[in-house]
Amino acid sequence: MAQELKLEQELKLLQTQKLTAQQMLTVHLLEMPLAQLEEAVEAEIDDNPALEVAPSDEQGFDSNRDNEAPESDDSESFEQKTEREERAEQLDAALDSIDFDDRLPDYGVGIRHNTEAETEEMVYGNTMSFYDNLRQQMSEVTLTPEQTQIMEYLIGSLDDDGLLRKPLDAISDELAIYHHLDVTTDQVAEVLSILQDFDPAGIGARSLQECLLLQLNRRPDSPRKQCAQRIISQCFPAFERYQWDKIGKTLHLSDFEMEEAREEIRRLNPKPGAALGETEGRSIRQITPDFIIDTQDDGSISFSLNQGNLPELYVSPSFLSLLDSYRANKDKMSRQDKEALLYAKDKIGKAQGFIEAVRQRRRSMNKTMQAIIKIQTKFFQEGDESDLKPMTLKDVAQETGLDISTISRVSNVKYAQTRWGIFPLRYFFSDGYTTGDGEELSTRKLKNILQEIVNNEDKQHPLNDDALKAEMTKRGYPIARRTVAKYRDQLGIPTARFRR
Repeated sequence: MAQELKLEQELKLLQTQKLTAQQMLTVHLLEMPLAQLEEAVEAEIDDNPALEVAPSDEQGFDSNRDNEAPESDDSESFEQKTEREERAEQLDAALDSIDFDDRLPDYGVGIRHNTEAETEEMVYGNTMSFYDNLRQQMSEVTLTPEQTQIMEYLIGSLDDDGLLRKPLDAISDELAIYHHLDVTTDQVAEVLSILQDFDPAGIGARSLQECLLLQLNRRPDSPRKQCAQRIISQCFPAFERYQWDKIGKTLHLSDFEMEEAREEIRRLNPKPGAALGETEGRSIRQITPDFIIDTQDDGSISFSLNQGNLPELYVSPSFLSLLDSYRANKDKMSRQDKEALLYAKDKIGKAQGFIEAVRQRRRSMNKTMQAIIKIQTKFFQEGDESDLKPMTLKDVAQETGLDISTISRVSNVKYAQTRWGIFPLRYFFSDGYTTGDGEELSTRKLKNILQEIVNNEDKQHPLNDDALKAEMTKRGYPIARRTVAKYRDQLGIPTARFRR
């Protein structure tokens, strides 16, 4: 039996949202780190003649250039004439749709134009490697040719954190073997002392203890500095294990003196090399910070958006004058002039849209960083990773009033230079763990404490998950055993029986 076919109509109401071309451009630029943005701006300048780096005094757009129309021919067919007339009518209609009053009043304002509410910006870019930075400082001190060779070898022997973990006698031997330079350990130590005077403080230290003492030696003299020096120099093993009660009893320090010393120590950087970037040859690409965050000794924090080599962008005055001329010569313009005018209108619209997209990127990035600093103020003041609070994209979105997707794009592949080193913005985000008392703790902080407990455990009798849970609770971090096991797995720490 043949099946009967039916034709039916169905009415549906659907609501869809599509991004406009301007929104897509804004999103695209927002995702770019500074280096890519510089390339995008340069490419747009090359592609769009209406986008200029500075105000131009050149002559207006030549409306007849490359737009010569063929002379009319009496033999032209009726169909060709009709088609030509239709194109002319369409051209007139397109020109009539131009609304000159809708143009933004700041067409010719560069992208660096600031409002009073925006953070002051400065051009900053550290394109030198760790190695080059120290080499530059070498030129500022007087060294003999022999000392210069030793200094260069010492700099090349530094680890990524700026510390020198290779013994001086090994360096002396390597200089003799590879560079045919016969020097004593004392001569190497003398040059090392010069290197340790370079910036940042702590460079060239042979241990964490020496690194902290070198930094303390440069700080202004005060009672809290003296207490900190005594703690690091006399009680460093206890300091590494956070045994503050033992330190206080050994050095006969009051609670106030202990707290002051701890505040002083928190201002030190255990990885001074991080502030200079990575050593030459150890990183394929050079990281350029998108934000420069400055922390003063009094705890005040300011930041600026790194503009790098971004130029000031303007809409070409010659293109703008072409649009203005249409008002006065609307009835006298030839077809070629009208086509040139539409071309100029299109390029001006794209130039204005690009400038606005760059401005919007800057506003979104400033708002995001302001919110991050507000939430993570203590970290930017002290540089202690354990001070990082739980912070999610949603938290920053609520603080700024921006969409979560915008915060995600700002935080992706962006870096911030701080007093404590260069960090990806994602570093400041972490989930939270709520204890039974309702206290919210950063998962990163909990993992750091767990890693520290495992590092300091008795390797002959490693702690199982129950013992780790008890130790975490003892330190003031009451978390469940299953949470301990989860964090241990995420840190790549094997179970107790495999840590013997």
